[in-house]
Amino acid sequence: QVQLVESGGGLVQPGGSLRLSCAVSGSIFGIYTMGWYRQAPGKQRELVSSITSGGSTNYAISVKGRFTISRDNAKNTLYLQMNSLKPEDTAVYYCNVDFGPRRSWGQGTQVTVSS
Repeated sequence: QVQLVESGGGLVQPGGSLRLSCAVSGSIFGIYTMGWYRQAPGKQRELVSSITSGGSTNYAISVKGRFTISRDNAKNTLYLQMNSLKPEDTAVYYCNVDFGPRRSWGQGTQVTVSS
């Protein structure tokens, strides 16, 4: 069963913006620290940002100041607002539990930043 569904990716020019969404199944979404991850071609999957149940956030140095993570516990949805996008942000973006029991990875959503 699909438990994580990412959406919102696309092709944008450098400097552009995208807002990613992650629909999470389960009635206890609100208790977990959630994270956004990305995997670029030829690279390992990396943690981009995380957010605790209480709203405390963490960002990779590479995206700090440009990306904003948020969550809507009532909708079981995780978001990633991405501004000032750079070509090096090109990757497949995934969501999952960060601190807690991880679920099976979803298909992710492709973000391509190119002129």
